[in-house]
Amino acid sequence: MPNTMLDDTDWQILDRLQADARMTNVKLAELVNLSPSPCLARVRELEAGGYIDRYVTLLNPLKLGLTVSVFIQVTLEKQVEKQLESFESAIRRRPEVMECYLMTGDSDYLLRVVVPDIQALERFIVDHLTKIPGIANIRSSFALKQVKYQTALPLPAAPRRRG
Repeated sequence: MPNTMLDDTDWQILDRLQADARMTNVKLAELVNLSPSPCLARVRELEAGGYIDRYVTLLNPLKLGLTVSVFIQVTLEKQVEKQLESFESAIRRRPEVMECYLMTGDSDYLLRVVVPDIQALERFIVDHLTKIPGIANIRSSFALKQVKYQTALPLPAAPRRRG
């Protein structure tokens, strides 16, 4: 199902599910003006087409004691395929790394790391990050306050919500 094949109802389904993935199919069908069976068929098509990647539960990091959020810029000695693959493989194995992006500009990678305290950050950097071969430079910036955090993607064709 290519993007051009999505109709208004598909966009409404995607928009509603981003807001509440636990919504029952009956409620979703009601909100997008379909009967439950065709609504479920559309959701299954959106899943099969890769538009819906997965369903998750978002946890509150502060309630779980994960109070330190850090952005770490990593520069490699060389941007060669082997070093990139080695770095990315090592980072994928670290549960405290929430996001990792290959970047343009001054650094090669930008990581978002969440840990319970400064000591845990130090252990992550000293025991794990610095042990990855080929790292030339590491710079950290602490997030003082989360101003906005959103997981729902902006859907360009999503109609305004009703109800």
